[in-house]
Amino acid sequence: MPALIKRLSPAGLEDAGYAADNLRDAARHEPKAGVYTVGNTFHSTQTLLLSAHLDRLEDSARREGMALSLDRPRLRAALRAMIIESGFGDVRFRITAPAAAPNTLIISLEPYAPPRPELLRDGVSCLCDSAIARRNPAAKCSEWMSQREALLADTPAHIYEILLVDGQGGILEGATSNFYAIIGERLLTAREGALAGISRRIVMQTCAGIVKPLAQAPKLADLPRFDEAFLTSSSRGIIPVIAIDGMAIGSGKPGPRTLQLRQAYDCWVASHLEEL
Repeated sequence: MPALIKRLSPAGLEDAGYAADNLRDAARHEPKAGVYTVGNTFHSTQTLLLSAHLDRLEDSARREGMALSLDRPRLRAALRAMIIESGFGDVRFRITAPAAAPNTLIISLEPYAPPRPELLRDGVSCLCDSAIARRNPAAKCSEWMSQREALLADTPAHIYEILLVDGQGGILEGATSNFYAIIGERLLTAREGALAGISRRIVMQTCAGIVKPLAQAPKLADLPRFDEAFLTSSSRGIIPVIAIDGMAIGSGKPGPRTLQLRQAYDCWVASHLEEL
């Protein structure tokens, strides 16, 4: 089923002028200069923290020197209309503001597919990469989609995510996610040099009583000390990490506090959904 893609211009919703099978394919047609946000819906037209997504979209634009002021009621109405038109049910969506024409947004939809059960049950493996860095990590820039595509193209099939490592050996984030490590009673996750993920915000609000958060990048050198690790993104929630660079994390299985955090995260999500 192909993606549904439209432009929201001052004149209203218009055809995008190109077709794509999914959001990843659609990104190849979008301008390389711009900013974007990605989320998904629940029960077809309910969203989670959409205002926070749009706040970050405007903040990313500011960081990129773009003048972007969203007409949020109009954007919400357009997104809802597209979801209903698509007939997809739950969708994964991307809203892109091109640098050359920030007042004409690109809205792309694909059917939402939740994480496969085995990923949550068994966990995933990651590789670290210190050779690539995002130019403006605090902004969700369209150029990163192209850079990331090249990075992921060479990723071995058994590797779920590439982790970006800075010059001091700090694990900043995943190519498509935020990264966390649990060492003892501490939950470490980067604040500087990483995108402020919407899902990260939820983890910070729900981890009380499970682990103590520390806004600090976990060090690659401390990998043998990691008791647990996991990734987050808006459309996947919490994904357990069981190995990094071939080294097992903890027992080599999803850890108990990661599972507690996922349960707390899912409960928080269920109680904070809002209709478009």
